[in-house]
Amino acid sequence: MIVAENVNKSVTTSEGPLDILTDVNLTIPAGETVAVVGVSGSGKSTLLSILAGLDLPTSGRVRLDGVALTDLDEDGRAELRGKTVGFVFQSFQLLPSLTALENVMLPLELKGEREAAAQAEALLARVELSHRLQHYPRQLSGGEQQRVALARAFVTRPRVLFADEPTGNLDRRTGQHVIDLLFELNRAHATTLVLVTHDEALAQRCRRSIVLDAGRVLER
Repeated sequence: MIVAENVNKSVTTSEGPLDILTDVNLTIPAGETVAVVGVSGSGKSTLLSILAGLDLPTSGRVRLDGVALTDLDEDGRAELRGKTVGFVFQSFQLLPSLTALENVMLPLELKGEREAAAQAEALLARVELSHRLQHYPRQLSGGEQQRVALARAFVTRPRVLFADEPTGNLDRRTGQHVIDLLFELNRAHATTLVLVTHDEALAQRCRRSIVLDAGRVLER
């Protein structure tokens, strides 16, 4: 499902070039659950962005679902993401002017799908938010907002879900509930899951971990 070959990422700073990722090689089969772990600044979020096609490597090659992301322009990568990928972020990324139901409907409406409301309602019920359909993000707790974000990520039945610190803004109890829902939905949809986390308990729920240290893969 995901293949990275000799991926490097460098940026130019006021102090000169900075290497963020160095010679990253990895393969993630379809349906696998993978945690990307490492200390802050080790390149985890950058790697996630490159694997998802949100960013491009300085050199190297990335294939997502058999398609070379590094051969596509920005529009091509966006089209592939729309068909294949779901995202869950630490900061929820809900649109404040839309209700919970409308936030979950939006990806379906952008794809021109019928019955968007029914599909969104069904998934919000799966994350136990049927009573919050018409509430706006500001009216929801952090845990409820992240559950809306989970429903939005899964509503298009993505083949790959990328999650960047999905419990980072939640207390332990709420975070555990969100983790349980994440893996429940992952099993139900047979989705490939790649997540960045500092949470050891969350990493241990995954089938394997990719450890980054100063931009290099130490072990798998």
